[in-house]
Amino acid sequence: MTTLQLVDWVRDARQRTFELVADLSDDQLIGPRLPTVNPLLWEIGHVAWFQEKWVLRHAAKHAPIRPDADALYDSSAVAHDARWDLPLPGREETLRYLTEVRDRVLERLEQREPGPQDVYFTLLSVFHQDMHTEAFTYTRQTLGYQAPQLHLARLAADDDRGPTPAPCPRGDAEIPGGAFALGAACDEPFVFDNEKWAHAVAVRPFAIARTPVTQAEFAAFVEDGGYTQARFWSEQGWRWRQEADADHPIYWQRESAGRWQRRDFERFVLLEASRPVVHVNWYEADAYCRWAGRRLPSESEWEVAAAGEPDPSGRDLAPIKRRFPWGEAFPTPRRAHLDWHKLGCVDVDALAEGDSAFGCRQMIGNVWEWTADDFLPYPAFTADPYREYSEPWFGSHKVLRGGGWATRSRLIRNTWRNFYHPDRRDVWAGFRTCALQP
Repeated sequence: MTTLQLVDWVRDARQRTFELVADLSDDQLIGPRLPTVNPLLWEIGHVAWFQEKWVLRHAAKHAPIRPDADALYDSSAVAHDARWDLPLPGREETLRYLTEVRDRVLERLEQREPGPQDVYFTLLSVFHQDMHTEAFTYTRQTLGYQAPQLHLARLAADDDRGPTPAPCPRGDAEIPGGAFALGAACDEPFVFDNEKWAHAVAVRPFAIARTPVTQAEFAAFVEDGGYTQARFWSEQGWRWRQEADADHPIYWQRESAGRWQRRDFERFVLLEASRPVVHVNWYEADAYCRWAGRRLPSESEWEVAAAGEPDPSGRDLAPIKRRFPWGEAFPTPRRAHLDWHKLGCVDVDALAEGDSAFGCRQMIGNVWEWTADDFLPYPAFTADPYREYSEPWFGSHKVLRGGGWATRSRLIRNTWRNFYHPDRRDVWAGFRTCALQP
């Protein structure tokens, strides 16, 4: 990639960080002590520290800007529960730290042709920040803060989605079996260590839903007593449901007229029947599938449906793999719902131009999708310099795929693996289902 593009991404990522916290009070930047979120004041300082550590201190061998930065912001060394008790700098000092780190990174990029190390670690810091700005967004949802005050005029100017599409055919896409290369290819410009490397897997024929499960479909599960019947839940899932006292998705409530509402940041809205269900955890997704006589796709099935193509006979997989469901071209607003457009999900029928070769819609963008699989290393896995990114979480988390509406388009692709503990309900996660194997 060019130096100009790298500079633009560094500026853009930092600007989105500033936008996502600018309207919050000092009290909101600290927030309550919860296991699923960080104090935002700590988290924005952590973003600056991470970029300084890898781009300036590691790649460029610069001295630390702050002598206390490691003690404050190293997420591997500072326990989550301790982050509220740290002597954190105030808002203005923290924002100055973000600005100074950004400016030093930009100065380094603009004064010399960046080498491979500069490019790699700058991209790592940008993508790390992109993941955190998505986390800032779901933290605001978790805490009931107002919707982010982003530059909506700029977003609207980019929002050329074309005519309203015809509804996506419901039902399943039939996917042929065959050999498939799961994971990232070695010529991908940047990948995270858990995507390395593409390796052959055998996939049986399967049938996968063309669209994610909608709010209306999930409401039918709730109304049918799905949360009260242990037969629909795994043993661990039922134990979670009892401990959480969950009988519907976390942000849902009934209004006086009996209709379901969901909390969208600080306000309640009626369920949007044709939008994907969101903020459900893996246990809830698995229980819905059991109730519906369905199952979650495996990680390899999800990637085949997103990236594969049928051979000319239609009875086998072609030896072709797409970078995105629609092909090699990067996401646009007419292909994928990303980058905070609309500040929420769109209907599952939208964005027909983003369909995969098999007719699966929105496999990139709108809502993250749980898969059946545990998060495990691929056969050729070797930890990258940022060793804490993947390795500590193998075996304890589940894999999600595809990205959501608050995911950056520069970050996501068919091989990108997200991962969360199966009890997490706060992230922008939904799911699609598969038919049971015959």
